[in-house]
Amino acid sequence: MKTQQKAYLALTATSFIWGTTWVAMKLGVKQMPALEMAAIRQFIGGCIFITFFLIRKEKLPTFKQFRQLFILSIFTFVLANGVSTWSLMYIPSGLASVIGALYPLSVVVIEYFFFNNKNINALTIVGILIGITGICFVFYENAFLTHPDGYLFGLLLAVIAMLSWSFSTIMIGREKVKVNAYFGMGWQLLFGSVMMTGISYASGKNIPLTQITTQAWLSIFYLVLAGSVLAIIAFIYSMKHLPPAIASLYAYINPIIAISIGAIWLNEKVTINFIVGTMITLFGVYLVNKAYKKQYLKNKVAAKGEN
Repeated sequence: MKTQQKAYLALTATSFIWGTTWVAMKLGVKQMPALEMAAIRQFIGGCIFITFFLIRKEKLPTFKQFRQLFILSIFTFVLANGVSTWSLMYIPSGLASVIGALYPLSVVVIEYFFFNNKNINALTIVGILIGITGICFVFYENAFLTHPDGYLFGLLLAVIAMLSWSFSTIMIGREKVKVNAYFGMGWQLLFGSVMMTGISYASGKNIPLTQITTQAWLSIFYLVLAGSVLAIIAFIYSMKHLPPAIASLYAYINPIIAISIGAIWLNEKVTINFIVGTMITLFGVYLVNKAYKKQYLKNKVAAKGEN
């Protein structure tokens, strides 16, 4: 098999696996407390990454780097991963995945208002408006339906998780941590698991390990091995051997996979408005990403010209 064919296969694997993780989390939180599940998942994932790099004699981060990784772990694995897992106790996996896909839009808005980044062009504005229109379609029918207790709280949690991921993305871009990215991720996972465990116990939302069902353990191991290990390896391979515009398509395929599998496996309701709204939203996100990459390349060329 040629390298490019392998790269497309890796892209397919990345899109499918990361799309299914939403369903796996939903199945898990039906069997055990969400925060506890997130803590266990993060602990196992962190141990795998850290052990692998320690065996390879990777140099330990400095105190400053540990501090940076700890702060990042709050946004990435406590407020983003942990809270998004929590939200699935109240809302469908497909809806949570669509909200999660909005983070590129929020990155642009946050940078504009809080970091004085005024590099917003007409395409960016159009993309944001289209994304907002799509979300209106998604929630149009929902606004007139009777929802189970906690639905609005679940939506709030999903939005908080998405915004936290946006802040994490901005922080990673602005404050470079000079540590192997995956070794650093292992430490973030470990820090996140410790904090998530503390929060879980403090809230009283935890159960003994012996009471965790087989289905919940299967969800956790799938999330760790497939979602955190295999998908990342496939993602890196696709990024190395495919153009960035193609390799980034996984971000738009993930929600479609999550919605489809959620409808089939979990009997989650999918309406025409929801499908149309999702497509419009993802198109808006695509335009914002496209505009952002154009502006990034333009700034890079300008910086080289000044040098």
